[in-house]
Amino acid sequence: MKTDLRSLSHEKLVQYITSLGEKPFRARQIETWLWQKSCTDFEQMSDLPKALRERIAADFQIHPVKVDQIQRSADGTIKNAVRLRDGMVVESVLIPTEKRITACISSQVGCSLDCRFCATARLKRMRNLDAQEIYDQVVAIREQAEYYYGRKLTNIVYMGMGEPLLNYANVMRSIEKITSPSGLGMSAKRITLSTVGIAKMIKTLADDNPGVKLAVSLHSAIDEVRSRIMPINQSNDLATLTEALEYWYARTRSRITFEYVVWKGINDRDEDIRALVKLCKRIPSKVNLIEYNSIGDPNFEQADPERIEAYKRALENIGVVAKIRRSRGKDIDAACGQLANKNDVAPEMPKKELPKTL
Repeated sequence: MKTDLRSLSHEKLVQYITSLGEKPFRARQIETWLWQKSCTDFEQMSDLPKALRERIAADFQIHPVKVDQIQRSADGTIKNAVRLRDGMVVESVLIPTEKRITACISSQVGCSLDCRFCATARLKRMRNLDAQEIYDQVVAIREQAEYYYGRKLTNIVYMGMGEPLLNYANVMRSIEKITSPSGLGMSAKRITLSTVGIAKMIKTLADDNPGVKLAVSLHSAIDEVRSRIMPINQSNDLATLTEALEYWYARTRSRITFEYVVWKGINDRDEDIRALVKLCKRIPSKVNLIEYNSIGDPNFEQADPERIEAYKRALENIGVVAKIRRSRGKDIDAACGQLANKNDVAPEMPKKELPKTL
């Protein structure tokens, strides 16, 4: 298989073009076709000489992803099974609301973090996605938004399969191509990167500051509880995470969004509420209280509505914006935590019992 031309950096592309005796400006022309016009056919690059198009086609290919299957929910949500260059499959989701259309995109095939409540975590992590494979998911959903809804794509969330901060270089390059005026030209403020809380990489993201928003999949502000349901907390405990989030805010002045599911008998006690309130007093933030989407695990059951409301009241009492998020796309397994790639391209790992204690 030939190398995807889009995998070349600008510098490498200039080197290649000039090695053919062409002027460096040809590289910019090519990049406009690749990243602004999302062109996947060298023959369509009409402002390039025919001989140059033929030479590039002899040396490189473009490997766009292919939307293999589309499922549409009763609420309008669309889930895509996206086939990659090597035949592996990830999932992406178009989420329409009255005011926006959001693309939820994947950054890895599977996931290695083993969060107990997430269907994706039961898949082996097979590989990272290339920047162009991430970009292509956005292009596909942008086209679907216009075709099915006659509206433009407004927002992007890196909340699909995988942990984006563990595929940092490719995620950052994809953001650059999505936001650049010579790419898709979307505002970085419309992009949210969601992480389980890789403290070291949160600081790196803060230093690079691409202008995106940060969301943290938190689910408990008590170490013992969080470690039971999210093993990453054993190596990135709440003290370490808190310090990284304070660093993020100091560098970016951007509030963090805490994604938080409340489960019966796990994190629905008054002490769980008090711990989250204490954390939010320390870190400028807002909280999304998310409806739990069952993955068939009896260890996890959505908490009673009054306990979720208790969280909301306690947070609002200290001036923190707290919203109860109703899931979309549940009937097609497209809601948060349900992306499980039911196309048998990544073997499932055995189900695990929730540990009683650490």
